[in-house]
Amino acid sequence: MTEDIKKIKTLLEKLSNAHGISGHEGSVREIIKKEVESCVDEVKVDTFGNLIATKKGKSPSVMIAAHMDEIGLMAKYIDDEGFVRFAKVGGWFDQTLVNQRVLLHTKKGIVTGVIGSKPVHVMQNEEKKKAIEAKDMFIDVGASSRDEAIAMGVEPGVTASLDQKMVTLANDMVTGKAFDDRAGGAVLITVLQRIAGMKLAPSVMGVFTVQEEVGLKGARTSAFGLNPDVALAVDTCIPGDHPGIKKTDSAIQVGQGPAITVMDAGGRGVITHPRVLEWLRETAKARGIPYQMDVTESGTTDASAISLTREGIPSGVISVATRYIHTPVELLSLKDLAQAAELVVEAIKSVGSYF
Repeated sequence: MTEDIKKIKTLLEKLSNAHGISGHEGSVREIIKKEVESCVDEVKVDTFGNLIATKKGKSPSVMIAAHMDEIGLMAKYIDDEGFVRFAKVGGWFDQTLVNQRVLLHTKKGIVTGVIGSKPVHVMQNEEKKKAIEAKDMFIDVGASSRDEAIAMGVEPGVTASLDQKMVTLANDMVTGKAFDDRAGGAVLITVLQRIAGMKLAPSVMGVFTVQEEVGLKGARTSAFGLNPDVALAVDTCIPGDHPGIKKTDSAIQVGQGPAITVMDAGGRGVITHPRVLEWLRETAKARGIPYQMDVTESGTTDASAISLTREGIPSGVISVATRYIHTPVELLSLKDLAQAAELVVEAIKSVGSYF
């Protein structure tokens, strides 16, 4: 494992193991702030909660966004027996939630719970054939009553995230929660650290955005305030290299380099600006960085909101292929992660030739 991969692995592990669902990203933001404050000219948190790390320069101004939030849960009702009913925050596939261990982030501290449901042993045959829906699940914190749960700090509005740690697999692969988009966060931190000592013409604004998973909100507000000349989002994308998905659904593969988005969400998201596409492709070719071209009909990123800000901002996406997105066991290649950081650094160095 090379030194670059080791460093970015350490960053990813720190970010993945942290907890911060949409609208509650504070603990993740503090980790990021400590990593970047010594290598940029200015760090600030805007009104909406986005962390903006700026390396000052002249022209053009480049915004690079990676979102801090992860999908999670929120307590909405505690019944008389102390079981917690919850609302989903972000795009969960309900089946991934069954029997997971969670951490509830109360004002009194962390409370551990498990997501329970009706036992299969007492289900009728017809029930066994159906997927369990989130509305039929609950969080069990071990309380014997509503009053006891409330005394523990569990009340409506308390957030919950999955209790999962990153672990290493074979071939520089890792698995963990919230790689979407702590992977992008690890890339952006690495980029800011690498360009710290470089004499660059462009202004670079690294924006760690909030609430991406619930409507690309932080990207929209921060882009309006910064009004950059060009922008990139760094995120994850879905590969088509494992059972259950066809290459015709996604030609992207884990371990084959970062992906450059041409179009996502069937054009309802971002259609990458032609100059941005040329900039990223030509930079990758010139520097010998392997890359893949990504065209999808579902899913989008912060770039979609950024591109529609003010009179329009030329925007694109660099993604890391990640299996099992929006589950507790997301999986990616550390090599892809390191190459994504390399591509962003080189793109910053070459941006003046295109904008």
